[in-house]
Amino acid sequence: MSKKISTNTVPQEKSNAEGLGSILSLTPKAIVKELDRYIIGQALAKRAVAIAMRNRWRRLVTPEDLQEEITPKNIIMIGPTGVGKTEIARRLAKLTNSPFIKVEASKFTEIGYVGRDVESIIRDLMDQAVTMVKAEMMEANQARAAALTNEKLLSLLLPGFSKTAEGEASGNRTLEKLKKYLDAGELEDNEVQVVVDKPSERTQIFAGISLEELEKSLNETLSAVLPRKKNKRMVTVSQARKILMQEESANLIDQDKVVEEAKKRVERQGLVFIDEIDKVCIKEGRSHGPDISREGVQRDLLPIVEGSSVSTKYGMVRTDHILFIAAGAFHSAKPSDLMPELQGRFPIRVELSSLTEEDFVRILTEPKNALTRQYKALLSTEDVNIEFSPEAIAELASMAWQVNEKNENIGARRLSTIMEKLLDDISFEAPDIAPAKVVITPDYVKERLADVVVDADLAKFIL
Repeated sequence: MSKKISTNTVPQEKSNAEGLGSILSLTPKAIVKELDRYIIGQALAKRAVAIAMRNRWRRLVTPEDLQEEITPKNIIMIGPTGVGKTEIARRLAKLTNSPFIKVEASKFTEIGYVGRDVESIIRDLMDQAVTMVKAEMMEANQARAAALTNEKLLSLLLPGFSKTAEGEASGNRTLEKLKKYLDAGELEDNEVQVVVDKPSERTQIFAGISLEELEKSLNETLSAVLPRKKNKRMVTVSQARKILMQEESANLIDQDKVVEEAKKRVERQGLVFIDEIDKVCIKEGRSHGPDISREGVQRDLLPIVEGSSVSTKYGMVRTDHILFIAAGAFHSAKPSDLMPELQGRFPIRVELSSLTEEDFVRILTEPKNALTRQYKALLSTEDVNIEFSPEAIAELASMAWQVNEKNENIGARRLSTIMEKLLDDISFEAPDIAPAKVVITPDYVKERLADVVVDADLAKFIL
């Protein structure tokens, strides 16, 4: 039985799962392991998103008649600010090369009200995907674009040179020398004249911000229809190379293929992170004033999360298999305050725990992008080497946790404010004391931060 399933799924894996190579090699355990490099703790949330991403590949290797019936299991993350909700979603999208957008539910309004409508989420996601695919195609064509750029630079440096005359000029010593000098980078400061497109004037639409998409589309339509004005500029060869490289890379791209691939990627791999979902909850027994608009936002979100077709400037985009991750602190509301229909579209709920003092120590030392490593790299550019003793890191973590306990708990974000205050003098004086080596000790941490941490009122303003 298992052998038959394996044999049948191989061809489907190659055809239907084409373009999902980054997910193919990532098992749920591998995804969690990669997320652990950047985010401390929150094992349940990592596990949930890892399964959701793997299920995308699993769907594409199931029988075709079943694929459309399998919908993503959307997730609600419940937890205070600064514990890693957004970072988990962002790192997941980057890891799987998925189109990603983060939005705040509180910024949207019901259709008919002044403000952004929820369908702009999908339009923005499609824009992101087009930009992503275009960048990938430009990267793939870089070698060819570089060769064409060099040809154009030669024609600018030696006006008599052209493709038709290249065969006749092959024996020309001047041309050969010019090619050698250009390849060696010895002509970078020479000036040449290039023709560039003059930026077109934007057409302003003086209306509510709900017409922003109309304004963007109108400007793009006009720029495509009206002839582009040209400007002649004298620039160095180095600057001309960048300008011409951009032009040649763009010319080598088939825009229709870009849109086709971007649309496919959005519909199969799109990831939408809806933050502050708790802000559009309606408490039981209240349905007046602002609550009416909040309920309207939920009603408008429902068809997109449920699966519908959204009109974009690139055509209709289906949302049936886009993964939605909603998040909120849920201090004054609870997930059950959402509309029952919307609750049903987010079947997986994970609670993220508040960060402890031990978590802060790990956040400062373990992740690949730990704050201590970032500040070391920044100050090393000034030839100032800083080192954090383990005891100093423990003291920093303790102080950050204390401030969170006494004031509003902003999670790991507190570490950024603590570190800025701690290294303020060193950062300011770095150019004057270099070269230098500075060791951050517990005494130095206490000296710089003790007064601020003890004074709760002062901490509210500084930390």
